[in-house]
Amino acid sequence: MKLDSSGLQVLTEAECLRLLASAPIGRIVFTDRALPAVQPVTFCLDGDAIVIRTGLGSKLAAATRRTVVAFEVDDYDPVLRTGWSVSVVGHADAVTDPAEMSRLAMLPIEPWAPGSRDHFIRVRVEQVSGRRITRGHSN
Repeated sequence: MKLDSSGLQVLTEAECLRLLASAPIGRIVFTDRALPAVQPVTFCLDGDAIVIRTGLGSKLAAATRRTVVAFEVDDYDPVLRTGWSVSVVGHADAVTDPAEMSRLAMLPIEPWAPGSRDHFIRVRVEQVSGRRITRGHSN
C-alpha cells in the first residue's frame, strides 16, 4: 500500500474508478463568469466518461462547453473518522448527437432537482487520483 506525505493511502486508478462508479452524487468544479463555481450533481460513469444530466439553460450547461473541469466524489464516516476521496480532471462537452443523447437517456441518472433535464454533459476522465483515510491514521 502506497502512502502520501500525509500518511493517506494513495488509491490506484482502478480503485478510483470503482469508487467513482459507486457514488450517486458528485461535485463538478467549473468556471462561471471568470470565477470558480462548484455544483453538486447526480451522474453516471459511462466507460471513461462522467455523464451529467442537466437543463439546457442551466449555468452548468453554459459553462462546460469544451472546457477543463474538475469533478470530485467522496464518502466518509465521521464516527470512525474514515473515508475516501476521488478527484477527476477532464474536458467537458455538451452531447449534441441525437442517437447518443437517446443512449445516454437510458443511463441510471436520477436527477434530484425539479424541472426538465434533457441536456447531457460528458466529462472525459483524463486525470484521476484518490486518497483513503483509515482508522489507524493519526496526525
